[in-house]
Amino acid sequence: CGVHAREWIGPAFCQWFVKEALISYQHDSVMRRLLNQLNFYIMPVFNVDGYHFSWTTDRFWRKTRSKNHKYHCRGVDANRNWKVKWCDEGASSHPCDDTYCGPFPESEPEVKAVAKFLRKHKKRVKAYISIHAYAQMLLYPYSYKYATIPNFNCSAAHNAVTALYSAYGVRYRYGPASTTLYVSSGSSMDWAYRNGIPYAFAFELRDTGYFGFLLPESLINPTCTETMRAVKAIVVHLAFLYIN
Repeated sequence: CGVHAREWIGPAFCQWFVKEALISYQHDSVMRRLLNQLNFYIMPVFNVDGYHFSWTTDRFWRKTRSKNHKYHCRGVDANRNWKVKWCDEGASSHPCDDTYCGPFPESEPEVKAVAKFLRKHKKRVKAYISIHAYAQMLLYPYSYKYATIPNFNCSAAHNAVTALYSAYGVRYRYGPASTTLYVSSGSSMDWAYRNGIPYAFAFELRDTGYFGFLLPESLINPTCTETMRAVKAIVVHLAFLYIN
């Protein structure tokens, strides 16, 4: 969570997930089985410096806070900095742009650290989920091209949005990121899939634009509650494939 600094509902959800997983372990047999049989690696705030800057200085800051010696602009889009069709369509090569891809792939220490971790564990990692906002969508590869994954079974995504809808009747669209949202190169989701992680997803949480990045505090609880159901549905689907 928290790849883009201004998307505050992301870090809120990651913390919520930890809280709910621990609390429900005692009374939810499904969650207890999942936690007993799977390892969950949760990163509450990916882009720590950018997130802090969005709290203290610029509420709509998106990028990291790395310095650029040629320009006065700072930061790189941490979801355009991965080594998968890096700096192609949907990314900018200009340091002042919000979608700046960086001087080279994995130039950002945040991206480099997570990529290193995933490479080390990729044989064991079955799913990668990135939490963003906003659009009310559940996306899967590819982001960088208009192509579907061969033999990809999207039932996990369907189950997830159905579970999410069951909480408050909030509708999510799901599909390949390029056609459902827009084309973007150098994303972590595409990188994870291209590096052997079989299931990679990106959530775009509430809402569809009325509040946008300024989602009010009153909507944190319902957004996290419904998203918890969706993530749990994905994990249950994968557990059925890989544990049974």
